Amino acid sequence: MKYLFLLLDFLIICGASNIPLLFFDSGRVLLPLIITINLAVAFILINIFPGIYKTRKTRFKILAGGADLLLIFVLSTTVDAVIFIKMLLSGGYEVWQYIVYAVTAVVVCAAVFWNGIIRVYLTSGQLGITLRVLGAVFGMFPIINIIFLFKIIKRTQREAAYEIRHDAVEKAREGQNICATKYPVLLVHGVFFRDRDVFNYWGRVPEALALNGATLYYGNQQSALSVKDSAAELAARIKQIIEETGCEKINILAHSKGGLDSRYALSKLDCGKYVATLTTVNTPHRGCIFVEQIFNKLPENVQQKMAAAYNAASKVVGDTTPDFLAAVGDLRESACLELNKNVPDCDGVYYQSIGSVARNAKSGRFPLDISYPFVKKTDGENDGLVSVESMKWGREFRLITVKGKRGVTHADVIDLNRENIEGFDVREYFVQVIAELKNKGF
Repeated sequence: MKYLFLLLDFLIICGASNIPLLFFDSGRVLLPLIITINLAVAFILINIFPGIYKTRKTRFKILAGGADLLLIFVLSTTVDAVIFIKMLLSGGYEVWQYIVYAVTAVVVCAAVFWNGIIRVYLTSGQLGITLRVLGAVFGMFPIINIIFLFKIIKRTQREAAYEIRHDAVEKAREGQNICATKYPVLLVHGVFFRDRDVFNYWGRVPEALALNGATLYYGNQQSALSVKDSAAELAARIKQIIEETGCEKINILAHSKGGLDSRYALSKLDCGKYVATLTTVNTPHRGCIFVEQIFNKLPENVQQKMAAAYNAASKVVGDTTPDFLAAVGDLRESACLELNKNVPDCDGVYYQSIGSVARNAKSGRFPLDISYPFVKKTDGENDGLVSVESMKWGREFRLITVKGKRGVTHADVIDLNRENIEGFDVREYFVQVIAELKNKGF
């Protein structure tokens, strides 16, 4: 059905571009005028409602329509160019007729193009700043502009299809509240990040969990502290939630170093009795050999300068006592192995872990694209930062993999970059993780 509408839209746009030929070739006025009026009305409607899409989200209807308009622009421009060349070769028209045809075609195609490009620029979450800027900068350069236009069309079409599929899944289970667990869910971030309303560390995941009935809270610990100090802040947060809500226990979903912080809080700070489950995500339970080697090789004065720069910057965004070196130092292999000796799992808490693997340096964005080959050399298969072996903890470990060369990185697994990855819907993945906890009685 989609392609039928796309074909119909294309034929109408081409018809609108070629209206002058109706008058030039027919020798009549009334019939071409009637056809022109109908084509004009259809042209306006197409530019307002390009395509019919089954999704409840207006944003993605606009995005899908914009991508379609850009594709139609490419096709109709090609057809118009071919027709114009044939007109020139035939030599059967007056000069003013060539001009009228060219102006009409340019105006029609320009209207379609600008409508489409504005739609996708304003609504796409996957284009990114780089492609937007390059598309604008090279828009006036022949051939190069076509290359970038096809990139924009491809990416926005995939995004629209991805989001429409996701919305269909959500619509099918609307009202079921499959994530309404017995205990609320506490989301615990990793090192170098804070919980923010404007830019959520967990990307689109919290919205999806809440939509499916989950009650969510955030750890709110500082971005860079030792495991011990982060755990102390986390323990205070856990007890605060228990006191304010009377929920008795919570489920923890912790990413990266947040998993170490959570384990310490449960075992050493008397929080095990308040926690029903701990699910760690890409947590370096056995540490990072790569980080250990950096610590050993970097001169102390360089380490101190890096720490001073980070600590100063993090204070600006809300940290009170940041400690860069303590935070990074606790990610070393030796530090984590020592932690594991002294921080046993708590009886009565269900521990499980999730991990992901990147396939190559190009799998992720900076700085994981740079770190990946070094981590692979020292630690083996990894997500750009943490090895797969280091991620394993608890009764069950699940590894996220996708087909092809892309992989899922340390940032992808929590939707930090809001990037759609073919074969891995990060929102749906965590919806199912929390739904499983509900089914287990947690």
